[in-house]
Parts: sequence; C-alpha cells; structure tokens
Amino acid sequence: MSTRFEKWEGLGNDFVIVSGDEAIDPIAVCDRHRGVGADGVLVVRGGARPSMAVINADGSEPEMCGNGLRCAALYLVQQGQAKAGEVFVVDTAAGPHACEVIDVDRAIVRVAMRAPNLTSANVPTTLGDQKAFDVPFEVLGRTVHITAVSMGNPHAVIFDAIDAIDRASIGPAIERNTIAFPERVNVGFASLTGPRAITLHVFERGAGWTEACGTGACAAAVAAIETGRIARGGPIAVTLPGGTLEIEARDGELVLMTGPARRVFVGQLG
Repeated sequence: MSTRFEKWEGLGNDFVIVSGDEAIDPIAVCDRHRGVGADGVLVVRGGARPSMAVINADGSEPEMCGNGLRCAALYLVQQGQAKAGEVFVVDTAAGPHACEVIDVDRAIVRVAMRAPNLTSANVPTTLGDQKAFDVPFEVLGRTVHITAVSMGNPHAVIFDAIDAIDRASIGPAIERNTIAFPERVNVGFASLTGPRAITLHVFERGAGWTEACGTGACAAAVAAIETGRIARGGPIAVTLPGGTLEIEARDGELVLMTGPARRVFVGQLG
C-alpha cells in the first residue's frame, strides 16, 4: 500500500511530511540516493489538537525541531486544519507550541518555542556546576568554550573562531560525547556579525551538518544574550547556510522564531 507524502523545507532544512500512523522506514525514506531524501520525517496529525512528531534521518527521535514546526504549521493551514492569521497550538515531544502563519503569500510562520533552560542538569550536560556559560572544553587537542542551552533539546553553542576545516571534526566529536552530554547534543558554531546579528553553522544531533536549525538559532541567540555578547531585548537575526531567522528572546519567556517554510513537492511512497 502506498503512502502519500509531502516534501517540505525551511531554509534548506528538509523534511518528508506524512499524516496519521502510516508505517514508513524513516532511514530509507531520508536516504538521498535511494529514497526521497531529507533531514528527517515529520508525522503531523490534525484535529482539535494538532501534533508533530520528528524522526531524524538516522532513525532517532529528537524532542523538537524548529524548522520542522514552521513547516508543520503551514502544512496544517494548507490542509484546512488551521487558519492563517490565527494562533493555534501544535503538540510536540517538547510540549505545546503556539504557531501562526503571519504571511500566507510569503509563507512566513512565527512559532513560540520553549523558554530556554540553562540549568546544566536539565540540558542535560555535566559541564558547569549549575550553568555552563563559556566553559572550557578539551576536544581533539584544542580548547573550545561551550555555552549549554536546552530549547527542549540540548545545544552546545561555541563562539570561538573555528574555521570550516576544524568545525568538520570538532562538531561530530562533541555531538557524540556522552560524558559531557548524556543525550548527545546539537553543536552550534556561532559568530557575531553585528550588534544584533549572528552567523551560525550547526552539526545537528542525528542529522549531521544542516542548512538550518531552528532550535539551534534560538539557542545561539539565548547564549549570546546570557554571555553578554548581545543586549537583551529586540529581535536578533541569525543567519545559517540556508538563510536567516528572526529570533526574539526575552528574560524567562518563550523564544519567538520567525521564518519561511515551503512545500517542495507531493508524492507517493511504495
């Protein structure tokens, strides 16, 4: 029996969306040579209380995916399960998230991410006594400085100047270090490019190097504020290889993320 799917992307972070409880092999589907090709699968259900479940390309199941949530929100609107211009809630493994398609023509979606959790035990990480801000960390013979943030999933944000060649090995080494990060971690390499601007490259847990990572962009903005690199208040532009997200992080409040989502094509599996 064939399964209908839709291919979506948010700043190049791409997904296969299926609805309901269809049985699919996410590893086979995400294979870029023998499958549809994607960073992950989103299982999106409509109804009175929509939900989104995420499965990475390696079969692991992260708690949350910010780019995926924007895609799921616009998908629900296009399916008639939600209305553009109105706030609706989508349940995820990281809890409920308010979403709004604020510009249908430009496919711009705003989502309320979780309030960041900075307590080391809740990230979780063994770095830092209570919080891990710019903690020195030895990896592959060099010292980097990690700020640990949970956006419902764990992030290690690094502001050190590290070139692309070194990032290629350091990212995977930190991501799989289960002593420092018992549940593994998304690794973000951030650079300040203006008073309220960041460039970011993310090695994503379970997916590898990605064009964009929504929760990673939120974590980088939060880390920049908490370490005093950027003043609190007002939006921060976080530019990833796939494009730019607008992040607004207020003290102790939900982090707002605004950016595009796009349906690429529709197909059948099997």
